[in-house]
Amino acid sequence: MRTWLQGVRVRFRFESRPRLKALLVATACSEAPRGRARWTLELLVDELARLTDHATLSRETVRRRLEENDLKPWRKEMWCIPKVDGEYVARMEDVLDLYAETPDPMRPVVCFDESPIQMIGEVRPPIAAKPGQLERYDYEYRRNGTLNMFIFLDVHRPWRRVKVTDRRTNQDFAHRTRELVDRDYPRASVVRVVMDNLSTHSAGAIYDTFPAHEARRVLKRLEFHYPPRYASWLNMVEIEIGVLRSQCLDRRIENKATLIAEIAAWERRRNREKAKIKWMFTPEKAREKLRKAYPVKES
Repeated sequence: MRTWLQGVRVRFRFESRPRLKALLVATACSEAPRGRARWTLELLVDELARLTDHATLSRETVRRRLEENDLKPWRKEMWCIPKVDGEYVARMEDVLDLYAETPDPMRPVVCFDESPIQMIGEVRPPIAAKPGQLERYDYEYRRNGTLNMFIFLDVHRPWRRVKVTDRRTNQDFAHRTRELVDRDYPRASVVRVVMDNLSTHSAGAIYDTFPAHEARRVLKRLEFHYPPRYASWLNMVEIEIGVLRSQCLDRRIENKATLIAEIAAWERRRNREKAKIKWMFTPEKAREKLRKAYPVKES
């Protein structure tokens, strides 16, 4: 269905810019013509010419009017709108409280997540850069399968660890968590882990992998904390994954051995540089910024 604009023919002179601008905005925000997924500059120029009886309209004029109103009808944005209720607030503030705590070596806070990565091979060798010429590589490539990365990030000290695996099963998760308590934090009484609530991220996954006595031993030294659903931005390791991808993985890597070596070099350097995530979103700021979304107003 088209909007109220359908069938309307408006006549005004070029100097009627406010009305012309309003018509353009209304058109750009309306449903695209039948058979087209979205408005384009060309479609808008033709539609404005039709509605105003102008023989021609400047494409550049239309583009500028859209830019003035921050309109890009050929683009769409997808997001997930969470339901902010008591459960959402409770989980959010639980995670934010952990981040705001004074560091305790006996009770460290570690953010955890996993991320897939595609192995890409070259069909033809790239041509190295030289003065006056950028590096060149062929647009064709070869898919060499997908691997998985498990990433751990300490909230309060400059440390991270990345483990590359072939899969992301219950067993992979269980082995990574046992390594975390036995190898990375052998002296800690409990390691508090912030992670998304995936089906594999559970105590049951550890029992599925190890004998009951071993699973219990590992779990006694773990404490899981889950951010709200659709709020993975609260997991600090998401920022670190973005840094890893931009600094190390923004290129074609064709095999597992090369990937492991490159990530290890990145990890050593980042740990050596004592890089940390500067987290600014506190429980107090959450209550201030999201006060309208809180299910119950504070008295």
